[in-house]
Amino acid sequence: MRKYILLAIAALVVLLGSAMAYYTLFSSIIREAGVFINVDQDDTADSVVADYALVVHGSHLWAFQTVASVLKYPEHVRTGHYEIRPGEGVLNLVRKLRSGMQSPIRLVVPSVRTPERLAAELGEKLMIDSATIINALKDSATCMAYGLDTANIIGMFIPNTHEIYWNISVDKLLNRMQKESDRFWTSERRKKAEKTGLTPQQVITLASVIDEETANNAEKPMIAGMYLNRLKVDMPLQADPTIKFALRQFGLRRIYHDLLTVDSPYNTYRNTGLPPGPIRIPSAAGIDAVLNAVSHDYLYMCAKEDFSGSHNFARTYSEHLQNARKYSAALNARGIR
Repeated sequence: MRKYILLAIAALVVLLGSAMAYYTLFSSIIREAGVFINVDQDDTADSVVADYALVVHGSHLWAFQTVASVLKYPEHVRTGHYEIRPGEGVLNLVRKLRSGMQSPIRLVVPSVRTPERLAAELGEKLMIDSATIINALKDSATCMAYGLDTANIIGMFIPNTHEIYWNISVDKLLNRMQKESDRFWTSERRKKAEKTGLTPQQVITLASVIDEETANNAEKPMIAGMYLNRLKVDMPLQADPTIKFALRQFGLRRIYHDLLTVDSPYNTYRNTGLPPGPIRIPSAAGIDAVLNAVSHDYLYMCAKEDFSGSHNFARTYSEHLQNARKYSAALNARGIR
């Protein structure tokens, strides 16, 4: 009898061991979605285990270390952005990490003003560091490969959401942005650009100025029409946002006369035509505003004195001066310097 009891106990131990092994290898590591592990080029199997330990505990951590050792994961550490999905077990996760089966991220291209800010924001979201990105954006040969230069390369970045891999290289990132730009510039948009007399890159540059002038999308086609009128008669754009860009003082609320003498190709008070490149990554609404500009004969505009974000338009300079005086008085009344 004792023999049978011992056999029963042994069988129970085996059964419990098998159940425990199954639980640690195949049972769900987490219950909620949105848990990720990022593995960069400096990571080792030990640092991945440390990251894993931040989201799990107990037997799952022990199982992860054991399975990683058995599957020789230390010899096959691959960079990437890996999702731990609800219902996923340790064995499947280690296999995924070992084979590099990462998940893409949703990268939102920010509508920022400078290449430096663009590089900084992308560097926070991708494995590439910001220094590598800005070096590429400031490299003439790199820009030339895309038919652009260091002043207008950021115009290739269309503000949208893109699914890409977190460990993408800077070259592949730029190639992807070029493809997205080509996709954005449909034949219809290119035909509209041709009718305005501008290239797609020039449209982007003008759109960036308009986006800085107003957040009122409904008014942007009117502003676009005014600037196109100025370009047609070789009249300076005289756009205040370009002065802010030239000075790198984006918080200025008033542009005084002494600021208009800044020696910069972005000073559209001293130079005719468009600035060398965008003064920010423009919105799709800004670009389409240029492509669908309202046809009128206005040459001047001034922000409305009610601070609504809209503008008063004028055909003559004398009429414009009246609008400017009203706006200046409103600024003085509010103590805005």
